[in-house]
Amino acid sequence: MEIIKSRQNRRIQTVRELARDAELRRKTGLCVCDGEKLLAEALRSGAEVESVLWKENRTGDFPAFPYEALLTEALFDYASPLKNSPGPLFTVRLPQFDGAGAGESVLVLEGVQDPGNVGTVLRTADAFGIDSVVLLDGCADVTAPKTVRSTMGAIFRQRVLQMSREELLPFCRGRGLKLYAAALTGRAVDVREVPLRNAAVCVGSEGRGLSRELLDLCDGEVIIPMRGAAESLNAAVAAAILMWEMCRGERG
Repeated sequence: MEIIKSRQNRRIQTVRELARDAELRRKTGLCVCDGEKLLAEALRSGAEVESVLWKENRTGDFPAFPYEALLTEALFDYASPLKNSPGPLFTVRLPQFDGAGAGESVLVLEGVQDPGNVGTVLRTADAFGIDSVVLLDGCADVTAPKTVRSTMGAIFRQRVLQMSREELLPFCRGRGLKLYAAALTGRAVDVREVPLRNAAVCVGSEGRGLSRELLDLCDGEVIIPMRGAAESLNAAVAAAILMWEMCRGERG
């Protein structure tokens, strides 16, 4: 196994560039991940692991990878985009999805910029068996290291589609999906009273909500009833409740 000692090493520079350059991640299909748990999830999901950089020692019971190297703690911390990562650091090819198998349950995010929220939504969608998560403009980059880490491995399994607001309505109509908005308006109906099978439900950021343009595209608006004094819910929390309601009909 190679032992890397220089910051100028090509592998080190490639990992650092991938971590900060979204365009390069899109072009190569690779992203940077960290930790034994994510590495195990990548393997369990059949993802293609391209390279693994170990922090001082090879750990865990993993098979051999196409490329592996040992780094000193200082060099590893230089290469890693995440602070205090225990390692390993690895590059992996994310699955590529199209709209062909979008399914009957779709969660749509608009303007959710926090990587932790987007990652948590993907993790929850995977847990509840939501067919697709659609990311509209203004959402955190799903391939960014912080987003990937917060999915806890769901990124390797969950169908994620990215499209513009203008593409969303034809996408839904072509699949016979009703389009609903989660909104704090007087027109919104208690989400428990709306059948959400064969539907796409839109969630916006906690601060701004959904754009007027997206609200105008929707077939209806739903609201999560709250008893306390809180004005709104965190976007990931709201999405989790909505996804629970979306799959509740399937559970009977």
